[in-house]
Amino acid sequence: MPQVVSITGPREIGLAPYDPEPLSPGSVRVSTWYSGISAGTELTAYRGSNPYLTSTWDPDRRLFVEGPPTFAYPVQGWGYSEVGEVIEAAPDVEAPKVGEIVYGIWGHRSDAVLPASAVRDNVWHAGDALSGVFARVGAIALNGIFAAEVRLGSRVAVFGQGVIGLLATRLATLGGAEVVAIDAHRKRLDVARYMGAVRTLPADVPGGAGAAVHSWSDGGVDAAIELSGNDRALHEAVRSVAVDGTVAASGFYQGGAQYLRLGEEFHHNRVRIVASHISGTPLALGPRWDQRRLVRTFMRQVQAGRVDIGALITDVVDVADVAAVFERLDKGGHDVLQAVLRFPDAPRRP
Repeated sequence: MPQVVSITGPREIGLAPYDPEPLSPGSVRVSTWYSGISAGTELTAYRGSNPYLTSTWDPDRRLFVEGPPTFAYPVQGWGYSEVGEVIEAAPDVEAPKVGEIVYGIWGHRSDAVLPASAVRDNVWHAGDALSGVFARVGAIALNGIFAAEVRLGSRVAVFGQGVIGLLATRLATLGGAEVVAIDAHRKRLDVARYMGAVRTLPADVPGGAGAAVHSWSDGGVDAAIELSGNDRALHEAVRSVAVDGTVAASGFYQGGAQYLRLGEEFHHNRVRIVASHISGTPLALGPRWDQRRLVRTFMRQVQAGRVDIGALITDVVDVADVAAVFERLDKGGHDVLQAVLRFPDAPRRP
């Protein structure tokens, strides 16, 4: 019987069986090979800090309001970085074809029935199928680059060198920017240099990373992208930019923001803080850009060899070991960059 990753309560996670969904017109069945873990978003469900678990999301007003939680435990099938093989297609589906490898979003589960249109453009033609688990996180990184208005010749600070931060560092470099990368962990800074950062700084540099970036750039960088989800880092990002500079807040911030001080550099330097979320692209890009184009653009960089995602995969574990890998991530797990769950149908890698 197929299984799905199930979070049954704070810091309680395992596998649960489920009944396969019947195929419907216009759909395909995909057998999951790999599913990447989002160490940011998914840990909010694992820890119980996600606002969807404590309040009601009103989709019409787009507000969190008091009321029954939008999501309740058990939370099943979270995950947005899947790769698998099409093993069945409805008679009216011409593409993708049975036997093709596709990537997309269907959660940590053995298989899924999806509209063919959702994965038709996501066929992986060559190379390691594991590359597909980076489609969504790559799109998030690219969206942050666009939100920060990074251009050829820009000087950019990227705060947080987890997977998405490292991808943002690489994409900004590909776009002709000079990147200074900031993180609390030296090994991640080593990877940032490999990804193209011209300067790296530890987050605990004396005087603060913002001041250090400001000095390096002789007056502040043009833009900063904050991807750690830490409000202290967001404050340092504000301190790092020049007058009228832009900070793209791309992290998932939990709770309050006691370290974000708005009466200091933010106010006096007229800093613009913009939120970046994968649900939409910056308004200035117009209607031609959407999530699908973000994904397609990023994956073309991967297929062209311009983004080495192999440097980011640190752990590929059997899905049966999901509890152990989440416990590592919850306790810090700073040696983990991209952790990937491997399902039984995945081919054995050399």
